[in-house]
Amino acid sequence: MVDGVLFVCHANMCRSPMAEFIARRLLRDLPVAVTSAGTDALDGAAMHPYAVEVAAGTGADPAAFRTRRLRPEHLTRAALVLTATRRQRSVCTALAPAALSRTFTLRQFARLAAAATAEAAEATEPAEPAGPVAESPLLAAVVAAARARGRLQPATPDADDLRDPIGGSPADFRRCAEEIERSIRPVLALIGTAG
Repeated sequence: MVDGVLFVCHANMCRSPMAEFIARRLLRDLPVAVTSAGTDALDGAAMHPYAVEVAAGTGADPAAFRTRRLRPEHLTRAALVLTATRRQRSVCTALAPAALSRTFTLRQFARLAAAATAEAAEATEPAEPAGPVAESPLLAAVVAAARARGRLQPATPDADDLRDPIGGSPADFRRCAEEIERSIRPVLALIGTAG
């Protein structure tokens, strides 16, 4: 397993590549690899043009980006797997059951990260060491969020799924990207406290 984040959506043309480029910008100061894939992607397709606009807005050049179909080895190499929907989370855990404890929807992980960060801030005693698995800030954040998973009430299904902007306007893609960024920020905060 490498110290990386894998974003997963349906076709790897809209949500997961936008998340990949946004996360690379937000996590640029951390030694974290960021990639993406699609549960039903065709290898080698171009990103959706509106998603290209969003990705270019991160300061990176998305011209070379090509879609890739999700494979079990992508999941086993990732320290954290963040999916766009609950369905994609299920596909990921079916492909690589060992990745279950590190696989979340993006919005679910954002809630867990916010809860874990708040718990860490309120703690009067130092947190228990996360164990040998958490040898990096990202792995420590995954362990902290997984612990919070057992303490929070389940959310409604619509609170976990990130709406697919395909077929929508550029404004729909921007709204999706804003939701992605809002969801990544608590992750960044948790990595900061876990490290």
